Amino acid sequence: MQNPSRKIAIVTETFPPEINGVANTLRYLCHGLADKGHRLQIVRPRQPQARQVPVHASISAPEDQVSDHQVAGLPLPGYPDLRFGLTTSQRLKRLWCEDRPEAVYVATEGPLGWAAVSAARDLNLPVSAGFHTNFHTYSRYYGAGFLEKLITLYLRRFHNRAGTTLVPTQRMRQYLQTLGVERVQVWSRGVDCDRFSPRWRSTELRHAWGLQDDDLAVLYVGRLAAEKNLQLAVHCYERLRHLHPHAKFVLVGDGPLRRRLQERHPDYIFCGMQKGEALARHYASGDLFLFPSKTDTFGNVVTEALASGLGVVAFDDAAAGEHIHHEINGMKVPLQADADYIQAALKLADQPSLLKQLRHEARQKALELHWREIVEQFEQKVLNPPSEERRHAIKQSVSLL
Repeated sequence: MQNPSRKIAIVTETFPPEINGVANTLRYLCHGLADKGHRLQIVRPRQPQARQVPVHASISAPEDQVSDHQVAGLPLPGYPDLRFGLTTSQRLKRLWCEDRPEAVYVATEGPLGWAAVSAARDLNLPVSAGFHTNFHTYSRYYGAGFLEKLITLYLRRFHNRAGTTLVPTQRMRQYLQTLGVERVQVWSRGVDCDRFSPRWRSTELRHAWGLQDDDLAVLYVGRLAAEKNLQLAVHCYERLRHLHPHAKFVLVGDGPLRRRLQERHPDYIFCGMQKGEALARHYASGDLFLFPSKTDTFGNVVTEALASGLGVVAFDDAAAGEHIHHEINGMKVPLQADADYIQAALKLADQPSLLKQLRHEARQKALELHWREIVEQFEQKVLNPPSEERRHAIKQSVSLL
């Protein structure tokens, strides 16, 4: 039975139309919640005027179901297009006393998220936190590896102050538990199989990339940044094109490594940031999809590539660990097996019949991943938390009196 209409506060440092995994997840989540009749209050940093989009329009929801509360924000180090929010728990308490939500979901762990958890605890509101990004491991890719332990301690304390922490995979749940995070539950991810589909394959786009019908398009979609392990993707492609000289490497996305990659590899095809139907065409017009990251908590691009009917090569982790069955609907190898990763890609390039089989099965797997069911999972975990988590929230609230 569908829950009656409820009010949910979503607290986040990033939100559509920004392009990243967290914003993408929140787009589908918020659209699904609004479609089920829930009222949403989005609490987020104020964006530059040139990038302002009405919050209801960014998730395709009715205007009267979504309110937008913006706070001060500053650029996030290493991610200048993103901002972290600055406010106090007292301000959020005043906001929520005026129009009390029935649950609070905190998607990001910055100062805004900390203030939101504190305010929710003080008001005895059920509060859940999402673990969307491995920021503690990212530090080693930006010359700040010495901060990793400190960031880990902060994240553990942050999440243990919430009633529950939601993670996208069983493996991530187990990992956070080893770090000392308590009350961790799995909340998975879906994929839009109407938007991402082989039907968007474009011969015209492939020709623009310099490919003939039987040539191989090796695709990467995502942020062009150090934490994405792009060096392995480059090495893999160079090995592959030595055997398949007509193959092309197509990179969709932007980031701090783009200029350096373009200077070193002017023959690669850099498509920049794509969205909507253009992104769907880029996916579907590829053949082999490289996902070399070892730091993603999920990696929505993996399920989008599966839905687009691509031969995915990834490590046995995150989305690939959950949804890819080796040599059945994709290729996955152990996390430390870089040589095996390259061999898996070469095997697909060398065996067109295997690649064709995997691409068909990839699409079939993606068709099982419905956002509707994911939204219902969220409703259950956030709006109806287990009684032990309610008791924990009450206990924490009383302890602050």
